[in-house]
Amino acid sequence: MTASSKPRTTPRAAPLEAGSGDSAFEASAFERSLGGEGPTPRIGSRRPALVLAALVGCIAVFSFVRWLATTPQLDATWAAGPLGELILVASPDATLDAHRGQGLVALGTPAQEARPVDAALLHRSPRWQVDDAARRHLVAQHEALAAQLAQGRVGLQFDDGTAITVPTPARGFAGLGATFWPLAGLALLLYLFGVVVVMARPRLSNALFAVMALCQAGNLLFIALENLRGLGLPPGMPAVDLPIRVALDLCTGAAAVHAFALHPLRLPRATTMAAAAWAGAALWLVGVLLVQPAHLWWWAQGACIALAAAALAVIARSQQRQPNPYALVMRRFAGIALATLVLTTLAVAVIARIPAATPGVATGASAAWHLFLASLLLLVPFLARSRQLLREFALLAGISTVATSLDLMFVALFSLGPFTSLAVAVFVALGLYAAGRQWILNHLIGSTVLSTERTFDQLYRAAREVQARPERYPQMLGQLLRELFDPLEMRSLDRLPTRSLVVGSGSALVVPLRPMDAAGTPACALALRFAQHGRRLFTLDDARLADRIVEQLRRAVAYDQAVEQGRVEERLRIAQDLHDDIGARLLTLMYQAQSPEMEDYIRHTLQDLKTLTRGLAAAEHRLSYAAAEWKADLTQRLTVAQVELGWSFSHDRDLRLSVVQWSALTRVLRELVTNALYHGAATRIDVSLVFEGPRLTLEITDDGRGRAPQAWAHGLGMGGVRKRVKLMGGEVQWRENSPRGIVCTVRVDTTPTVAP
Repeated sequence: MTASSKPRTTPRAAPLEAGSGDSAFEASAFERSLGGEGPTPRIGSRRPALVLAALVGCIAVFSFVRWLATTPQLDATWAAGPLGELILVASPDATLDAHRGQGLVALGTPAQEARPVDAALLHRSPRWQVDDAARRHLVAQHEALAAQLAQGRVGLQFDDGTAITVPTPARGFAGLGATFWPLAGLALLLYLFGVVVVMARPRLSNALFAVMALCQAGNLLFIALENLRGLGLPPGMPAVDLPIRVALDLCTGAAAVHAFALHPLRLPRATTMAAAAWAGAALWLVGVLLVQPAHLWWWAQGACIALAAAALAVIARSQQRQPNPYALVMRRFAGIALATLVLTTLAVAVIARIPAATPGVATGASAAWHLFLASLLLLVPFLARSRQLLREFALLAGISTVATSLDLMFVALFSLGPFTSLAVAVFVALGLYAAGRQWILNHLIGSTVLSTERTFDQLYRAAREVQARPERYPQMLGQLLRELFDPLEMRSLDRLPTRSLVVGSGSALVVPLRPMDAAGTPACALALRFAQHGRRLFTLDDARLADRIVEQLRRAVAYDQAVEQGRVEERLRIAQDLHDDIGARLLTLMYQAQSPEMEDYIRHTLQDLKTLTRGLAAAEHRLSYAAAEWKADLTQRLTVAQVELGWSFSHDRDLRLSVVQWSALTRVLRELVTNALYHGAATRIDVSLVFEGPRLTLEITDDGRGRAPQAWAHGLGMGGVRKRVKLMGGEVQWRENSPRGIVCTVRVDTTPTVAP
């Protein structure tokens, strides 16, 4: 079925229970093209495995934290001097704090072999050290300090020639620092997200997402390790920092290439693409790290950027082969991640060329980028669930990454001080967030806000149409949903949910069509694919809106039916009162008439009253019957007035007029004929009534003395005609007749029900 076809009804379709996801839809070719993915899959028997995996993750993180708490440290605050020396700022140890402001030049007592030290100890991340010699120097100093700390006491030699020995107690939980805990918590949260995604729907693409989440959780733990208080890292950690973290980044990139080759569309040669990505990552790790070539950091960044570019190319290819809003959003995510990675790489490379750069500044930029990537991974499972907090966090993290990277370049280009550079970074981040928040959300994730006025207007028009023609309910609801969500494709489904569902990772919305009496299971279901012609994802908010639209349309029609029933009962009461009361009085007056003219006048009035009460009592009128009554009424009136009547009636099909339409047309016809008689003094009146298609045309022509209708002052009579025609959705026009008289034409576009 094409997007413009009328949805088909499947009355014997089996309903789908709420909360069962979309497994029942996978039998259709349409749903298979969506990837067979539902919004609320049940974990069921996998819940114990999920609890076990969560418990393992918590134990692993707690063990890691406890191990760090038992490692020794040199509890003091240090800063880099102008010549690269290590300056003591403060320490809770009284012996060490007595040397505040002095520079530390070596580790070890005079009796021992002293090891020179400098501000390189303030650099905690060899992974983001650009220069190879500086990286080796950094690792050597950290390993020498770790060896000294492991002895329980460490000797310190200062630039004034003094030497002291201070104890190196375990850092404890308090010594981990305030920044460590949220980073470790975020790492655990990212791990749990990956586990939940795999447990909810065990398949390869979700397992690849879990691999990416696990790798970035490891990166976050390394970043948390860099933010420990004091000096001293666990033995061996600086030496493995670069290879392990590069391995985590390369695995993330290879998993992204593999996942995009499979989802949302399995591309041709997907296995080859995945194998090439994993092989490239493995060859880099096995070859480059063993050979240890020059400019190792550039090789690492080049490999990461190459895999990110490959992931972007793969998802762009998927979007090109089959337009999909999920692929579109993933392409935007991949493009932004690649751009920020390139920008961060350039910023770190630029700041590394400044000898007096503050230690840890480049590491802060890399940490911001990893936080941004982690926020994107946290956001992906909730793209179709409208988790606003996660979206805001991802947006703020991305803008902060860009602002920090630009700030590093400003420091290198304009030699700004630390405070000034920090102020610029905060100002740029907040400015970008305030100015571009809504635009970025709309274009990155494709969010949109539906107009309440527009929705109400469309719902009102649909309710009027369904009330007039109940059999068009599925078609009108489909048209209403199409106008609200602008889908690229709409189809009917054989399997029915009990409520609206978002399927296919947000690429489609399935809406059940309940009967107008809300009894029983839905009669059919509509599947809307690719909201806003593929420019955004469907969300749970859209599903809730669709359910409300269906319910409100049903209630609006039920309310109108109740109102119409009340009107019918009131009209019957009025008709009965007129017939029993006014009719009896007129009949008495007719028998007591003192002249034949008075008797004829009362008889004609009784006939008009009979026509009026019969019209009020009927719920609807056939056009052919109404035309016959109108002709008989006009014939009687014009005969008494000695005016000639010309009557013409043609129709391509008979139809039913509602009481409102019948009443309005009756009064319009009588008013126009009355004007021709008493104001125009016509001797002949021609009436033409034509119905073709949905258009009903009524034309009254007279040969009276009326001229120049555009100059007329419209009183109650003509004003009433205009009002009644307008209420029917039509138009009325007066013009001069040739050689004399007036022609009035009434056109009404209506869709009354065709009579059998």
